Amino acid sequence: MSFVSGYGRVLALSLSLFSIGAHADESSVRKSMEAFIGGPAVETVTRTPYGGLYEVVLKSGELVYTDDKVSFVIDGRVIDAQTRRDMTQLRLNQLSAIDFTSLPLDQAIKHVKGNGKRVIATFEDPNCGYCKRLGKELAQMKDVTIYTFLYPILSPDSTTKSRDIWCAKDRAKSWNDWIVDAKVPATAECEAGAIDRNVALGQKLRINGTPTIFLSDGSRIGGYVPAAELEKAIASIAVK
Repeated sequence: MSFVSGYGRVLALSLSLFSIGAHADESSVRKSMEAFIGGPAVETVTRTPYGGLYEVVLKSGELVYTDDKVSFVIDGRVIDAQTRRDMTQLRLNQLSAIDFTSLPLDQAIKHVKGNGKRVIATFEDPNCGYCKRLGKELAQMKDVTIYTFLYPILSPDSTTKSRDIWCAKDRAKSWNDWIVDAKVPATAECEAGAIDRNVALGQKLRINGTPTIFLSDGSRIGGYVPAAELEKAIASIAVK
């Protein structure tokens, strides 16, 4: 993982969660952690309500744990033994959420299906195999508006195809023709700065793979999901 490659190997030392000492403030943990890493790599430090651990979120987006003296670093999952919930994944989901209303939807291809009342946004590379699988799943969905942000990160051809699709007279048709039916988009030219802006936005949002899906509440789904699973995720928003 990038924490290992970018900042040196993290050693997970043995520990007893019941023998951790007195509380330290977050600033001292940050200072000690960055001394351990060897650079200003820490985004936030927060004391957790379990085991006296401190959550350390790195600027790379990764999450690790330590104690008040940074005498060990844990790179792994914290599981609540009573509820069996993966506390680490729950926290990562929170950290990766966005303000959906802040997305520049004018930089996306808009597909309206049925009444379009439900809304999602996707970041997709036209040469991504899982995006093609997702496209077939999305084609089955009804009453949804899909905003597709062209996000060419796989190859120069991805950028070419993204430009041709963006510059097509009917962008939504051109995208679906390619992603679902493998019909190569016709060569087209236009002002396509939106694609570069999408790449910059995706990097800011730490989108490292495609497809990435955002629900209307800002929660993120990384990777391909079947339509049935996506339907459940969308439905869960209404009951929150």
